[in-house]
Amino acid sequence: MPHPPASSFAHRAAAPARTAGLFFATPEQRVALAREMFFGEGRRPSGLVPELVIQSWMRCTVANRQPSEALDLEPVSKARIASALARNRLLLQAASHDLQQLDAALAGTPCKALLTGPDGVLIQVTPTARGEGRLMPHVARVGVNLNESHIGTTAPSVVARTAEACVVRGAEHFFTGVSVMQCAAAPIRNARGDLAGVLDLSTEGEAFRFDAAAMVRLYATAIENRLFEAQSAALLLLRFQSSPALLHTPLEGLAAVDGHGRVVWLNQTGASLLGTERVPAEPTDAESLFGLGLKDLLALAHQGRPMARPCPNGLTLWMQARPDGTPAPVTDSLPPLPTLQTHEPDDAPDPVPDPTPTLHHASRALIESTLQGCGGNVSRAARQLGVSRGLLYRRLVEWRASDDLPAR
Repeated sequence: MPHPPASSFAHRAAAPARTAGLFFATPEQRVALAREMFFGEGRRPSGLVPELVIQSWMRCTVANRQPSEALDLEPVSKARIASALARNRLLLQAASHDLQQLDAALAGTPCKALLTGPDGVLIQVTPTARGEGRLMPHVARVGVNLNESHIGTTAPSVVARTAEACVVRGAEHFFTGVSVMQCAAAPIRNARGDLAGVLDLSTEGEAFRFDAAAMVRLYATAIENRLFEAQSAALLLLRFQSSPALLHTPLEGLAAVDGHGRVVWLNQTGASLLGTERVPAEPTDAESLFGLGLKDLLALAHQGRPMARPCPNGLTLWMQARPDGTPAPVTDSLPPLPTLQTHEPDDAPDPVPDPTPTLHHASRALIESTLQGCGGNVSRAARQLGVSRGLLYRRLVEWRASDDLPAR
């Protein structure tokens, strides 16, 4: 039977909602009632299913989709797979380590972890140690489009559309053919806070036996932090939290600082700790947020160990900076970063001195002043800076080769 047109929901929204009493006490009964109200009566089943699910049902209805439609799981060509993987290369690299850990954690369950790009196209799937059911092998294929327009209401499709974490269970799926699935998904954002991908946990035929929503959020945050590190490879990366035990975990705050000592962007935890935006709307000096200028942050980086520092907002946070020269865990070509040039056209005029110093230059100033204070003794300067003598020698050789400095 065709469901009521979308316009009918507006006219019936004011009608009193049917309550879920003793006869609708289980989740299955509540969602059955919600489907009857929505698809049979054209009424919004507020409180019976999550609001994100209702909104997705509405969008599918507006698109003239029918719950009884068969899924359109078209074959995936090699060219399409290659294109999806190429578009999301950096995300795949950032997620590799955590997906391996997640795979190990799920080994005793019938669950799969699915990673999609921001467009909802599947780019990575973990195996399962137990039977996958009849639908999972067709859905969980690299290159399959899990966008809402193709597969209706699912956790990954809702997250790809809204960038909000979501759980969709059983009959909460728009298409009845997907009602055998249970899925929980969370967004993965890039350093600028834009949606970069979606991590999903899915199982077929049985409910989750653990808090899938909490687990997927934890691993999505871990991947997001690794992506943040990759996109901050040319900047000084600062880790911070109220306890040193939380550094290098998904719960750490992260900030990227440029060669002017300005905060370029923060992860969500970092922005929350400092009471600011992920990407400051106006140039913001690190000193105004952390109480440390660029020279102090570089000195902290060369010390290499976390230190407790009072911040201007009153919090005392443990901070650790990535030393200059330490490679980021993931590398790839990146979009141009704020205040940093990535290339010059072949016919460019004579270069004008860049008014924005890089961290390389800031480190050079610190190293040269330290060397001067140590009377030119490289070994003593290396110990004072907390770096190896070999690294210091390499820096000096590179600088002499680049600008023909006289040997010390």
